[in-house]
Amino acid sequence: MLDGIFDTELRHLMLISYIVLGNNAVTNRFIEQAYGMPVHAWSTLFAVSMFPGIRAKEVRHLFPRPQNTISRAAALLDARGLIRQEISPTDAREKCLYITDKGAEVLAEIRATSLQRQEELFAPLDDAERETFFRLARKIADGPQLLKSRAMDTSGGETRERRDATA
Repeated sequence: MLDGIFDTELRHLMLISYIVLGNNAVTNRFIEQAYGMPVHAWSTLFAVSMFPGIRAKEVRHLFPRPQNTISRAAALLDARGLIRQEISPTDAREKCLYITDKGAEVLAEIRATSLQRQEELFAPLDDAERETFFRLARKIADGPQLLKSRAMDTSGGETRERRDATA
């Protein structure tokens, strides 16, 4: 689809984005329609299930989103009875989040459907190709540059606005 339009480097960059964004669009649309839950809510539900007692501000380390987005997600999940919030034993200003039985049921349904989606997505790959893909993806995910970039750092460095202002 992208062949012949862009050079190889740009085509690779766009291909990765195309796969990630395409899968996210399908998955997010399904969860929003089937469960009335935006992506930040179901990712928060997943984090709470994996780390019982997690605080909302810690969720953003797993799923980088603004703090107010995570707080709204927690409030939505709490209102629907999918999680419960308890005052932190170490800081009364903070709440610890715990999944409820109802939340665990909903998450189990979402996970089962997500596994089916994963099978669809990776159907073109044989077992060895899948193993290679996941090994390489894990290497990138574990690397130090996934959520930060020297090439895109604007803290005190050159920005387009600054360049345009001095030109």
